[in-house]
Amino acid sequence: MFFMHKLHLCHFLLTQHMPPGMYSIFFLILWQALSLMFDISLFLRHNFARVWTLASEKLTSLEIGYISSVTVTELLSPNVGPHQCPNQIRPSILPGIQKLLLSVDYITDTMVGTISKGLVLLTHLELRDAPLIEPRITFDLTNSGLQQINQHGKLKHLSLIRSQEFHITYFKRVNDLGILLMADKCANMESICLGGFCRVTDSGFKTILHSCSRLYKLKVSHGSQLTDLVFHDIAATSLSLTHVSLRWCNLLTNHAIRSLVCNMGLKVLDLRDCRNIGDEALRAIGSLCKLKMLLLDGTDISDVGIAYLQHGIIGSLVSLSVRGCKKLTDKCISALFDGSSKLQLEELDLSNLPNLSDNGVLTLARSRVPISELRMRQCPLIGDTSVMALASMQVDDDRGHGSSLRLLDLYNCGGITQLSFRWLKKPYFPRLRWLGVTGSVNRDIVDALARNRPFLHVACRGEELGTDPWNDLDGSDMHDYEELDELEQWLQEREGESDDEEMEDAEDDAFVVME
Repeated sequence: MFFMHKLHLCHFLLTQHMPPGMYSIFFLILWQALSLMFDISLFLRHNFARVWTLASEKLTSLEIGYISSVTVTELLSPNVGPHQCPNQIRPSILPGIQKLLLSVDYITDTMVGTISKGLVLLTHLELRDAPLIEPRITFDLTNSGLQQINQHGKLKHLSLIRSQEFHITYFKRVNDLGILLMADKCANMESICLGGFCRVTDSGFKTILHSCSRLYKLKVSHGSQLTDLVFHDIAATSLSLTHVSLRWCNLLTNHAIRSLVCNMGLKVLDLRDCRNIGDEALRAIGSLCKLKMLLLDGTDISDVGIAYLQHGIIGSLVSLSVRGCKKLTDKCISALFDGSSKLQLEELDLSNLPNLSDNGVLTLARSRVPISELRMRQCPLIGDTSVMALASMQVDDDRGHGSSLRLLDLYNCGGITQLSFRWLKKPYFPRLRWLGVTGSVNRDIVDALARNRPFLHVACRGEELGTDPWNDLDGSDMHDYEELDELEQWLQEREGESDDEEMEDAEDDAFVVME
């Protein structure tokens, strides 16, 4: 405890269920940032509020995994505290908070107003809800709630997201008027993320673009009324957008992208699930020489469109995702990795491509591109040959075979058999930490592999590996894996030959069953 106090702890992740009485000990530390990634509703509201009175005034960043909107409102309202006289007003709680990230049951006018009024230093606000049922008006966000945002004029980053996780629902009580009222107070906003605003049209979104001259990050999801017109005259603005996400905006076409690329400084572009985006959009995107992350999942692109990237942005891209682009074939791999330019690509998602085969992966392996994350889940034509090619791939002469891969997702690939597991053992893939496979191939072999490589996380139930770019859009936290440290290497060497023999036994048993 003294050690943490001495270092002036900047970030603490609390994931365990602790008795309320323990909180007073922890809050004595001079926290600057605190993440409570558990369900706050596990604790009585009056006990929870009492604990927060002990929080350090130096706490500037707070993230809570789940908390009800009512609890947030009661916590931040300057009302009479418990066991206080009616004329005694409770002092402000969390007066120094500048960054607040909350996952709640409902985003409401009352909660938004309380946050905006009570946290006078707030510069960064992220609110996400996931309603179980359609919200009533008293438990929903309306135009009135948007009008209360940024009362103190310090807000730089705003995110309001309605998740479709449990129930297909939207912010149906917000329209263009609400966006207009909010924009009046958000001229200095730098980042705006809006998800689920189904009644906001081009007029509302254009108000943001023309009112927020300092905006560099725009993220819109489920913008069901967002069309090409919103970007028609974006060149006339003073904007210098670097991060743009337009996910599930199905009315957008190639024309919108041709207008958008006038922002030559774009570093992140997310067009996932925009079904009408095609090859002509990629022709325009090819001119963005600073682009680092390009997400095209579920779009209408083909091999021809991918070829437009070959002599343009492919040399600058760090992350590329074409998951679910059904028209792509092995030719797209040849177009990307023809060896004509030095590539920086680290993350590549080729999942759910029905026409991608082992031949495409062989081309990728020959290119010797230092990819650290490769996802090929749900590809029926990918088989053992792909695993052998990747296992034999050498990025440079100083490292082992398959040395660059940290994450490999082969879940539900149609041609993967027990043979592939021989190539997933040591010494192949020495840096691999995440592996996705289908457990039904043979559970004994999967278990033996997990024991053979104790530092390898093997997922065989179809779960996604790593982080979601949707929640890490800016790419600033791209995976920076540590090298294999001496302790880990020593432990692996101590495994000896026993684990190898155990895995070979499991393989032999599997082949006997097959015969």
